[in-house]
Amino acid sequence: MRNHNIIPYTKEAREWSRQLRNSMTRSEKIFWYMVKGSKLGVVVRRQLPMLDYVVDFYIKDKEIGLAIEIDGSSHDNNFLEDAKRQQRIEDLGVKFIRFTNEQVQHQPDKVIEEIQSLIIEMKDKTK
Repeated sequence: MRNHNIIPYTKEAREWSRQLRNSMTRSEKIFWYMVKGSKLGVVVRRQLPMLDYVVDFYIKDKEIGLAIEIDGSSHDNNFLEDAKRQQRIEDLGVKFIRFTNEQVQHQPDKVIEEIQSLIIEMKDKTK
C-alpha cells in the first residue's frame, strides 16, 4: 500500500501552490467552504503541490489519497497536459476525481455525496 502522506514536490510547485491559495476561483472557494474543517470526516488540503504540479484539493489520509479537481474553462484546451499530469500523480498511488465549476455551483450536495461515497469505497478496500 502506498503511503499517501509522503508525496514529493518541487520548490516551484510549492511557491505556485501558495499563489493559488490566494487566488482561488469562485467554484474553488465554494468547494473549500463545503469541505474545510474536516466536514467530510477527513482532512482536506487545498492547492497542494505534488511533483511539479498543484492539485486543487487533496484528501490526505493513511488509507486514501484522493485528488479533487474543479475544472473550469481553462481545462478545455489543456486535455493532454491534464492527462499527463494526472497520470504522473496517479503513478504515486493517488486517485483523481473531477468536477466542473457548474457541478460545484449548481449541484453541491451531489458533489459532496459522490466524494463521500468514494471515501467510503477507498477505506473499505484497505480493510
